[in-house]
Amino acid sequence: MEEVVTMIGNWGFPIAVSVYLLVRIEGKLENLTDSIRRLSEAITRQEAS
Repeated sequence: MEEVVTMIGNWGFPIAVSVYLLVRIEGKLENLTDSIRRLSEAITRQEAS
């Protein structure tokens, strides 16, 4: 039982932090991707004019 508690302490916290950061960053990456797509469209329209 003590080994399980130690393992959770050693691995559980880093895994929880990693999952939390991935979830937070995912939304920001989606926003960044959308911004890049809109910028690309704007440049294409400007070149066509």
